Amino acid sequence: MTLDIRIDRDSCMGSGNCAFWAPGVFDLDDDGIAVVLDANAASDEKIVLAAQGCPTQAIAVFDGDNKLV
Repeated sequence: MTLDIRIDRDSCMGSGNCAFWAPGVFDLDDDGIAVVLDANAASDEKIVLAAQGCPTQAIAVFDGDNKLV
């Protein structure tokens, strides 16, 4: 099952840490805010690391009903 990745666009500061830790999953849009490109482009572990590395904790990751980050 694919992880459910949610980004709080109001909290995102556009640091790019997520794209560093999970390239292909995350990128920054034209406004410099994180977006999810492909939730299957990296391992679950890298996605969780990317969310944990977000300086504003703007990324939430769910596995079904369980919030991982």
